Amino acid sequence: MPSFQCFQPAHQQHAFGNFHGRAHEGLTLVDRRGMLKAGLAGIAGLSLPDLLRVRAAAADSGQAMKSHKSVILLWMAGGPSHIDTLDPKPNRPYQNRGPFGVTQTKLPGVLVCEHLPKMAGMLDKFSIIRSVDCRYSNHEPNSVMQTANNDAEARTNPEAERYPAIGALVAKFRGPNHPAMPPYVAFMKSRSHLAFGGYLGKQFDPFIANQAAKLPVYDLVGNDTGKLTGADLFQLPAGLSSDRIHSRRALMEDFDRLRKDLDQSGTMATVGTYSRQAVEMVIGRQAQNAFDIEQEPAAVRERYGKHLWCQQALLARRLVEAGVSFVTLDLSYHTASGTWDTHGDNIPPYGGIQKGLGPLLPLFDHLITTLVSDLNERGLLDDVLIIAMGEFGRTPQMGTQDSTDGRNHWPNIMSMSLAGGGLKHGQVIGASEPDGGTIKERPVTPQDIAATIYRHMDVPIDGVYYDHRGRPRPIVDNNGQPIRELF
Repeated sequence: MPSFQCFQPAHQQHAFGNFHGRAHEGLTLVDRRGMLKAGLAGIAGLSLPDLLRVRAAAADSGQAMKSHKSVILLWMAGGPSHIDTLDPKPNRPYQNRGPFGVTQTKLPGVLVCEHLPKMAGMLDKFSIIRSVDCRYSNHEPNSVMQTANNDAEARTNPEAERYPAIGALVAKFRGPNHPAMPPYVAFMKSRSHLAFGGYLGKQFDPFIANQAAKLPVYDLVGNDTGKLTGADLFQLPAGLSSDRIHSRRALMEDFDRLRKDLDQSGTMATVGTYSRQAVEMVIGRQAQNAFDIEQEPAAVRERYGKHLWCQQALLARRLVEAGVSFVTLDLSYHTASGTWDTHGDNIPPYGGIQKGLGPLLPLFDHLITTLVSDLNERGLLDDVLIIAMGEFGRTPQMGTQDSTDGRNHWPNIMSMSLAGGGLKHGQVIGASEPDGGTIKERPVTPQDIAATIYRHMDVPIDGVYYDHRGRPRPIVDNNGQPIRELF
């Protein structure tokens, strides 16, 4: 079985892409300019001068941004079964209700799966939505729910990948909460599991953080290989020291030459200011410390647990605490459609409900409740909105694709959960029909979810961005509105 290898995909670009850091220029081994370019271009997009401009523009326009609002998206790649998690049907026939029992929650009369006891015990801090309309969603790539655009379905629309992720729009309209941090960060198992910058440009792609921290390496079916990622993303190339970068005279000389090369007309006159800030961002300790999970007390690390996803959840808390605005955790072992794609035990590697979904639920239960509790104890929960969802639900009846225990894709309805963000929790929003196959009341669309996130993040829901032809596009279409029950 091949092992999981963390990587930053070749397509991933960053704020220093125009420096052409891999291009040879004269005697590159000794040339100051070549070394400077190599160092900056090799930082893999951590520092983004464009985002400093965003923050400066916001200040100039008088926009008031609450300094620490952020989002953590727990992306359950593959599509978790709503019936076997948050919308159980205990009185239905076995083929409909599935193999799991139920447990009473802290909310009277509200039941969830028996394998989510910790979440059940603190459901007053959560909101469950049982009526999410995901009819346009698919996966590989998993775009519709992450972009809130019904046209972002790559299997039917060749331009689907151009629609920007919600996280990318937050990066553009808000930027990071601290100028030394990237605004949009993702721990990625597969590129097909995430949405990117699209029309906004690759500078608004997520910062792929897999190699920025020491994390356990898991294989495609969830086995710990005993290896750790290198966490070498912040290491400067040989010969390029922070002292050298700090040399203002040398730095200014190199940026002056770069500015002249890039633009003789003077339109790049301000790039130096933001790029100097960017250098300080890169060689400073803010981001490096945030990604250094070993700085976390041993008791806290043990509280989260050694599992890869739990360690990433701890890092997500550290990142939003340090100033990242939007963090996505790709909760999957497999690089294909995702570990939550439980079609049946006879369809490896995902398994069915009992053997495939069953082991995931206690892990997820621990992860999400530990994250919520930790944020709450640190006084951060009102600022951080936690969202847990996948791309769709699963069929009401088990036994799809010649299995006895699996469920197929079901985009008619799904369930999701939210916590934090200073929203009104301790409630269930919407309902499904008795068999869980369709929405009974209070449909919630992807656009409603996006509008809720934007309101939390102080991003105007009537804002627009511009596509490659210069046409304005709304960041929330189809009349999407913030979910009123949460405010």
